[in-house]
Amino acid sequence: MANLPLHIPNNFRNFSVMASSNGVPFSAPKSGGPMILELPLDKIRRPLMRTRANDPEKVKDLMESIRVIGLQEPIDVLEVDGVYYGFSGCHRYEAHQRLGLPTIRCKIRRGTKETLRHHLR
Repeated sequence: MANLPLHIPNNFRNFSVMASSNGVPFSAPKSGGPMILELPLDKIRRPLMRTRANDPEKVKDLMESIRVIGLQEPIDVLEVDGVYYGFSGCHRYEAHQRLGLPTIRCKIRRGTKETLRHHLR
C-alpha cells in the first residue's frame, strides 16, 4: 500500500500528515489528542443519518462560504479500528458533497468499540 500525502488547507500548510491510500493515518499524535486530517467523503460512515432533511438555506450558505474561504470548522469523526464514523457536521458534509469536493477536513479522535456504542445510544 503506497503512502500518499493528503491535501492540507492553506491555513495548515506547515502541518504535514501522511495517510495510506485508503485514507487511514499511519501514525497517531504523540499527545493522544485529536488529529486534523482531510478525509475522502466516501471513507466516512454516517451512522446517525438524520431523520429530517438538512436546512437547504444553511447548506447553500455553507457552500458559498466554503467556495470563498474554505471550511473553517472541521467535522467531528471517531476512528475505531481504522473505520471513520461522522457524528457532526451534517450541513458541512452535504455542502462538500454538493460542491463535488472529494474530501472534508475532520477532527479525528480515536476510540474503542465501546466508545462507538456509547455514541450510538
